[in-house]
Amino acid sequence: MYVASLIIQFLLAFALIFLVLIHSGRGGGLSDMFGGGLGASAAGSTVMEKNLDRLTLVVALVFAFNSVILSFLIDK
Repeated sequence: MYVASLIIQFLLAFALIFLVLIHSGRGGGLSDMFGGGLGASAAGSTVMEKNLDRLTLVVALVFAFNSVILSFLIDK
């Protein structure tokens, strides 16, 4: 059980990193420095961006719950 949860944790970590990196910049960060913030204001309200936000939130919550499960399993 511990090994399966650990593998899931690594997969969730990589998925969360990937999902955060594909978000468009909101302005004021490194994306503006390299020219990525030109269309960020128009791209923030699209359906695809909202679905990406929801998916990122779900993956982050599953990651957090799996972290708690791992903390309980590590004691055994």
